[in-house]
Amino acid sequence: MAMKYLVSLGHYVPELLACLTMFGLILVEAAQEKGAKSKPLVGATAFLGLIATFVILCLNLSKPGVSIFTNSIVIDSFGTFIKIIMVLGTLGAIYIANQSNDIYQGLKSEFSIMAVGVLVGGMLLTSANNMLLLYIGLETLSILSYVMASLKKNDERSGEAGLKYSLYGGISAGIMLFGMSHIFGVLGTINFSEMAPLLAEISGDKALILIPSFLLFFVGLGYKIACVPFHMWSPDVYEGSPLPVTTFFSIVPKLAGMAVIARLTMVLFNNSGIVSVSWLGALSVIAALTMTIGNISAIGQRSVKRMLAYSSIGHAGVMLLGIVVVSEIGLRSLLFYGFTYLFMTLVAFYIVSFVNDKYGNDHFERFSGLINKHPIMAISMIIVMFSLAGIPPLSGFVAKFNIFSAVIAKKYYVLALVAGINSVISLYYYMKIVRLMVFKTSESDELIGGLTLRNQIIIGALTVPVVTLGIFWEKVIGVVTSATLMIQ
Repeated sequence: MAMKYLVSLGHYVPELLACLTMFGLILVEAAQEKGAKSKPLVGATAFLGLIATFVILCLNLSKPGVSIFTNSIVIDSFGTFIKIIMVLGTLGAIYIANQSNDIYQGLKSEFSIMAVGVLVGGMLLTSANNMLLLYIGLETLSILSYVMASLKKNDERSGEAGLKYSLYGGISAGIMLFGMSHIFGVLGTINFSEMAPLLAEISGDKALILIPSFLLFFVGLGYKIACVPFHMWSPDVYEGSPLPVTTFFSIVPKLAGMAVIARLTMVLFNNSGIVSVSWLGALSVIAALTMTIGNISAIGQRSVKRMLAYSSIGHAGVMLLGIVVVSEIGLRSLLFYGFTYLFMTLVAFYIVSFVNDKYGNDHFERFSGLINKHPIMAISMIIVMFSLAGIPPLSGFVAKFNIFSAVIAKKYYVLALVAGINSVISLYYYMKIVRLMVFKTSESDELIGGLTLRNQIIIGALTVPVVTLGIFWEKVIGVVTSATLMIQ
C-alpha cells in the first residue's frame, strides 16, 4: 500500500509543486520586513514556482492517463491541458496585480498566496474522480476566493462582493451536499467510475430520486462557472472585486468548473439511460439560457468590467455546448476555446486595469479616443473585442466555429441557432467600446501612466496568440486532439 501511494505521488508532481509554491510564498512573505512597501522576492517566488509547474505539466501532456490514490484522482491529458491554462491565467493575474493600483501595495503578496491556493483547489477539482475530492477541491477554491473578492477592505463594494460571493457560495455548497448525499444513498458509492455502470441500468423509483439529486449536485458547479440561473452573484462580485481578482475569477475557477462538468458528463452520462437524458437536457437548456441572458444583460452596462462579467457568462454558455454534445470533438473544441479565452481575457482586463488606475473607474467613456493616445493598446483592445465577438479570422471565431460544428454534427440545430443569434447580439456591445476608442474625442490629452513600454510590449505579446491562433489553429488543434479524457 505504501508503495502504491509513493507511485501515486510520482504522478502528482505538478499539484505538489503548486502546494510547495504556496507554502514557500507564505514563508517568504513572513520573512519580509514588516511594513515593507515592495516585496519583490514574493513575486519572484510565485513566478518561479508557477513556471516550474507549467513546465512539468507540459512534459506530462503526452503521457497516458492514470488513476491514482485508490482511484480517487485521474491524471489524464485533458485535465493536464486545463491545468496548463489555469497556471498561465494565474501567472497573468499575479503580474497584473503587481502592476495595478486596485490592490493595496501591502496586500499584493497576499493576493499571490491566495491565487496559488485557488489554483491548487482548481487542479484538484479538475482531476477529482469521486464526490469527496470534488467537494474538497471546490471548497479549497471557493473559500480563498471569498477573501480575494474583498481584498479592498476600505471599499464598500469590495466588502459587498466578498459577502455576496460567500453567501451564494455557502448556500450552493449546502445544496450540492444535499444532492450528493442522495446520490450516495441510492448508488452506494462516491466514485464516478463505479457510478457509471450503475447509472446506465437505473430506472423506476431510483431514477426519480437521482434525477433531482444530480440537478442539486450541479448547483455547486453551476455557481462556480456562473451559468444561469446561478449567475446572480457574478456581475456584482466582478464589479466590486479588485480588477486583478476579477481577471483571475474569469479564468481559473470558471475553467476548473468546466473541466469537472465535462468529466462528469463524459464518465457518468455517456449512455442512453433516463438519468443521462435528464442531465444532458438540463445542460442544453442551461447553456441556451446562459448565452442569451449573459449577452442581453451586457448590452446596457456602463462599466467595462461589469460588461465583461456578463460577457463571461455568455461565453460560459458557449463552452457548455462543447460538453452537451458528449464527444471527443466537443471536448477538443472546449479545450481550444478555453485556451483562446485565456489570452483574450488577459489582454482585455490588462488594458482596463490601467484605464481604471488612471481615472478611478472603468466606464466606457474613459476609453474615448484611446487610439490617439495609445494606438498599440487601442489596436490590441480592438482585436480582442473582435475576437470575443467571433469575427474571422481571429481565434475567437475559430473557437466558436469548432463549438458550432460539434453541435451541428450532433444535429442540435436549435442550440446552434441560439448560439449564432447570441454571437450577433454580443457584437453590439463589443463594438460599442471600439467605436468610442476610434471615433470619439478623448476626455483628456494626458497619457495613461501605467502603460509603460514594458507593459505595452507584454500586452502586444499577449495579443499575438489572439491573431495567430485564428490563422494557424490546425497546429494547436493537433495538440489539443491528443489531450483526451480518461474514461475507465
